[in-house]
Amino acid sequence: MKLLLLGATGRVGQYITKMALEDKMSVHALIRNPEKLAPSILRQITYTTGDVLDKEHAEEAMTGCDVVVSALSTDGRNVLSESMPLLIEAMKKQGISRIITIGTAGILQSRTEPHLLRYQSSESKRKLTRSAEDHHKAYTLLQKSGLDWTIVCPTYLPDGEPTENYHVEKDVLPAEGKQISTGDTAHFTYSLLKKPRFSQSRVGIAY
Repeated sequence: MKLLLLGATGRVGQYITKMALEDKMSVHALIRNPEKLAPSILRQITYTTGDVLDKEHAEEAMTGCDVVVSALSTDGRNVLSESMPLLIEAMKKQGISRIITIGTAGILQSRTEPHLLRYQSSESKRKLTRSAEDHHKAYTLLQKSGLDWTIVCPTYLPDGEPTENYHVEKDVLPAEGKQISTGDTAHFTYSLLKKPRFSQSRVGIAY
């Protein structure tokens, strides 16, 4: 299996890269700034230098890959919603059906107001919703894509090594869930490559 990883230089993406390499998986990354990765990691992967918002870069990076994992953040732009149509098009062109993305707990269903997403409900304490709105748009695009997608939705995300001990639940945040580390978010995301499940679903993850 050859993995295309987006967001490889990010807090979750770097863990996913290490896990894949430890498993001897072939990793290709689309990276704007390769110097953000350690030279020891760069020597073990292949990569395309470019921007996910550039259609040609996205298509070039996708060539020869079997599955896509996106650990992209919103990065102060609408990068998720603007890149998703390009990724979907490139995946279909390359015959790739499986994509796993890192989302946010804000796009899970609210437990207190099930007809709303968490960021739209009183369940969310965040006053700023721009990031959640970008994730929401990307989620909507995946829903309509016909692809085999899964969105991993962590809540508060501090840095931390994987413990491999956490809770996940389809479409909602696990009850009483307050946080989840970057390492464990990566661990669960990577586990979906080894044991496919939660097809066409959002998955809440928390301790």
